[in-house]
Amino acid sequence: MSAAKRRAQFIVNAVLLLIVVVWTIPTLGLFISSFRPREEIRSSGWWTVFPHRAFAPTGATFPIPPDQTRDAPITVNNEATNGRDVTASFSEWQAGVQVDADTRLIWRGNLRTGTLVQQELQWIYSLNFTFENYEEVMAGRNYQLRRADGSVMTVQGENMIGAFLNSVTVTIPATVIPILIAAFAAYGFAWMSFPGRRLLFILVVALLVVPLQIALVPILRDYTALQLNGTYMGIWLAHTGFGLPLAVYLLYNYISNLPKEILESAFIDGASHFTIFFRLVLPLSVPALASFAIFQFLWVWNDYLVALIFLGITSAERQVLTYRIASLVGSRGSEWHLLTSAAFVSMIVPLIVFFGLQRYFVRGLMAGSVKG
Repeated sequence: MSAAKRRAQFIVNAVLLLIVVVWTIPTLGLFISSFRPREEIRSSGWWTVFPHRAFAPTGATFPIPPDQTRDAPITVNNEATNGRDVTASFSEWQAGVQVDADTRLIWRGNLRTGTLVQQELQWIYSLNFTFENYEEVMAGRNYQLRRADGSVMTVQGENMIGAFLNSVTVTIPATVIPILIAAFAAYGFAWMSFPGRRLLFILVVALLVVPLQIALVPILRDYTALQLNGTYMGIWLAHTGFGLPLAVYLLYNYISNLPKEILESAFIDGASHFTIFFRLVLPLSVPALASFAIFQFLWVWNDYLVALIFLGITSAERQVLTYRIASLVGSRGSEWHLLTSAAFVSMIVPLIVFFGLQRYFVRGLMAGSVKG
């Protein structure tokens, strides 16, 4: 390999590594934050769980200088400053003033009754993890909040198990149904001769450019007339219709490239199209089916708009996970321990599906050639 090719390969690998790192860091932060206690999430970033140098209290405290005013500079001279005068404003003392390379003083309390706390630069980390966040989100476990006056308030957690099961109920049929229909259609367009085949395929491909949003209102009117609005059957059919054009197009490209000799041999042996489809085409098309299953599953699982319109999720019995998380942001926007755990719950199933079908996905990208 020449030096130019090695340099180009290094640049490509470096860029890909950078993209992976940038893409992974927020997910890692979300995962770590979902296990951290509420107080620590409010007071420090998720990266503090790793060893790092930061100022930590030593336990030493010093009285505040007498006769100070808020607007005038405050001068401190004590053991922590080694007998030197250190002058700063009140706001700077509240933020912390570094008196030497490894020591700083920070003002705790108000101007008259506060205390100077000594802190030293140390290697610190935090491994205080808990499963209570997931218990509060998934099981509705009560948790306690401490008010500014010191009183404790008990708050009901968010029971999202029902929303999780609703998302599963919507996603699995909405993924399987279009795959089966699209596989039949792709086989017909690829290996069956009938009048108007080319025109029909062009119409199917043309549907790919039709925006989803313009079809929502007409379909909603039809659903209202057919009494399908607010039912699982309605949202299954909606996702099937929206996903079929892409599914037919992708599966047609794969099925049409299957070895012609295999299908011709089956026809010579007297096999029908139905037999060939189930005995040959479907087993050979597993990589392509799995590839589209990943795309369709992720789209339906993360869908918010279609479920909001066709499922009618004003009732808690039909709310999907995306709607519950969106409502959680509005009602518990400051409770990051709940938001992060709820968000990671919504990521678990797509991750399992992707990694479970990844080998088929990669095979689908590499397959399609005929060995000589």
